[in-house]
Amino acid sequence: MIFKIADKPNEFEQIHELNYRLFVEEIPQHPVNTDKKLIDKFHFKNNYLIALKNNHLIGMVCYNEIRPFSLDGKVEKLDELIPPYTRLAEIRLLGVEIAERKISIAYRLLQHLCNELLKQGIDTAVISGTTRQTKLYTKLGFVPFGGLVGTEGAFFQPMYITVTNLRNDFGTN
Repeated sequence: MIFKIADKPNEFEQIHELNYRLFVEEIPQHPVNTDKKLIDKFHFKNNYLIALKNNHLIGMVCYNEIRPFSLDGKVEKLDELIPPYTRLAEIRLLGVEIAERKISIAYRLLQHLCNELLKQGIDTAVISGTTRQTKLYTKLGFVPFGGLVGTEGAFFQPMYITVTNLRNDFGTN
């Protein structure tokens, strides 16, 4: 298994296909389309970290630090609900293929992501974690804040993680 930053056209195609399976078919957050691809509305500013197995995308997560974030449109006065920070990022689209779903893959994706965030000098990150995985996110060090966002069948819990938790929970330097 290879963990890397996405940088090839076929990797981005696979990202759009996995997005569709996760956020249209599994979590009914977006409408069905005939292409069976979902390009994230923040794709142009996302940095994707991916897990590949035999050149096939089995997992992904992305981040960006260009505001407005997705959460800025869902949580009023976002900055007042999280700890003070120097550089803030939003983590999005954490997902693993159903057949490959093991906590170790999500954990390793987040470990690589956290190392990247720390290299970039980002000290706090926010996410909209699916309520289906709130327990996993809190186990990984994320702290819930505010009320649920989203719609019926696709509710998300706003959460944050700080550099201290990034280092402690993911064994980074």
